Amino acid sequence: MTTAPGNAPIAAPAPPGDTEGVGVAALDAGRSRSMPGWFVILWRNGKCRVGLLMLAAFTLIAVFAPLIAPFGPRVEEFATSEVPSGAHWLGTTARGEDVFSQLVFGARTSLLVGVVAGVLSTLIAVAVGLTAGYLQGVVDEVLSFFINLGLVVPVLPLMITLAAYAPVKGLWLIIVVITVTGWAHGARIKRAQIITLRTRDYVTAAKFAGDSTARIITYEIAPNMMSLIVVGFMGSALGAIGAESGLAFLGLGDPQTVSWGTMLNQASLGGAMTTGQWAWVVAPGLVLALLVTSFTLVNFGVDALSNPHLRED
Repeated sequence: MTTAPGNAPIAAPAPPGDTEGVGVAALDAGRSRSMPGWFVILWRNGKCRVGLLMLAAFTLIAVFAPLIAPFGPRVEEFATSEVPSGAHWLGTTARGEDVFSQLVFGARTSLLVGVVAGVLSTLIAVAVGLTAGYLQGVVDEVLSFFINLGLVVPVLPLMITLAAYAPVKGLWLIIVVITVTGWAHGARIKRAQIITLRTRDYVTAAKFAGDSTARIITYEIAPNMMSLIVVGFMGSALGAIGAESGLAFLGLGDPQTVSWGTMLNQASLGGAMTTGQWAWVVAPGLVLALLVTSFTLVNFGVDALSNPHLRED
């Protein structure tokens, strides 16, 4: 590093023949300029990078399931309870369905439930938490009562009761049940965060400027909580995927929907382990664990967005 007469630092020239380092640095700089800053932070985190690739793979499998699966998930044209073979990589079910095809189509159900229920739970948590924390007073007391009620009510028995006795069955019922029982924890966290932000100078300036309460919450406070909101969505999506699989395994899911939870339920009812169909049991449990792991790994990068000390160069 040298200094120009005007005291401006000038980068030292690269040694003769050392063009590789300059090329790599220029390539990295070009990529950084062409990508959003938040994505660069996520991609530089090694754990998050693995999680993003895993999540992208599951998404592609879900989108292109009809092209990947060799058969339909409900086709019952094969011999029953077959072990893995060249014709059926993971064997067949007790009703003669191809296990691998069901595994591929099951990715659609898990991702759909995770994304939709995660978004709905996050929206409710953000709306309730931000409103309670910003307005305070009577509004805060009323909303905090419902938040505390949602926290103290046992979630699993409530989910089982709603799913078992609801007059309408189906996948959307499961999504509604998961949403109703999964917003309270996120609302409590966001309420606590907005209490620390409502007295900041930029919020006070917006008040003096005559901005409405809804505009202040939406445009002044919410963007500064975006990393917390994203973390809340990831947690809600994880909980939704696990809840759907658990309800389906207990036989409370939609029997017409192919999911990894229903596969585990049918494998248990069909005596898969006693007939040597280990793949029928292991495969859906393994991919479910991998999907949950991918969301967890992405969370490491999301944490780095709000905490510079966690960022990787």
